Amino acid sequence: MIKSLTDTVVLNNEVEMPGFGLGVFKVEDGQDVAEMVKTAIEVGYRSIDTAAIYGNEAGVGAGIAAGLVATGLKREDLFITSKIWNDGLTYEEAQAAYQTSLDKLGLDYLDLYLIHWPGNDKYMTAWRALEDLYLDGKIKAIGVSNFQISHLETLLAEARVVPAINQVELHPRLSQIQIREFGKKHGIHIEAWSPLMQGELLNNETIVTIAKKYNKSAAQIILRWDVQNEVITIPKSVKRERMIANADLFDFELTTFEMIELNNMNMDTRVGPDPDTFDFA
Repeated sequence: MIKSLTDTVVLNNEVEMPGFGLGVFKVEDGQDVAEMVKTAIEVGYRSIDTAAIYGNEAGVGAGIAAGLVATGLKREDLFITSKIWNDGLTYEEAQAAYQTSLDKLGLDYLDLYLIHWPGNDKYMTAWRALEDLYLDGKIKAIGVSNFQISHLETLLAEARVVPAINQVELHPRLSQIQIREFGKKHGIHIEAWSPLMQGELLNNETIVTIAKKYNKSAAQIILRWDVQNEVITIPKSVKRERMIANADLFDFELTTFEMIELNNMNMDTRVGPDPDTFDFA
């Protein structure tokens, strides 16, 4: 379990990844996202998560460059993730998409590259392309996003490289226990997107009651639940004070009973699409 904002988890290939990071979904490209990323680096974030479909990789890259200058950090001090979209999952398209993301970000390599959605079961060819990029030393780690157990089983049956990460929607209303257990069995770390359920849980009575006990916010309680479940998490915030608050999780610990209370909130409720029914082709 991580104990600070910069603590890392060790992935299945021995690469170290920060256990807490920043997501940039729905943040407009250009100055907005660049300033957001620069600020995050300044306040201590070392992991930044973007994707081709977000349309903001160029701005993220500008923010990374500005953040490195502002802090004196080196590129290797950061952990940068992007994802391939489902409109280009042939072998050649996947390799080209990786290079396009690198070019937009202004980077020489990515720390983590993910297949964004399983889509209409077209991911195996793309996975072979990612494996080759990884085995050629062009990516530090590769993984998937929004994969159900059935997708993972199909992939693992033929994969040369076991995914390091499965990034999924995960919050107390969608606790993903089976996927977490499958990941633990196969050495696949789980990473949570939309950990705050896009704000829908911030007024939940159970969470607010626990938050009052610790003099914390509802968001901090949910994110602490992630940390204690050993789930990597990437909440989004464009404001400096919120970034700092989101990461202020390491001076308290939820009790076993409180963890059970939050676990029992699961209703298998999603705010995003269901990977089993939406192909994003």
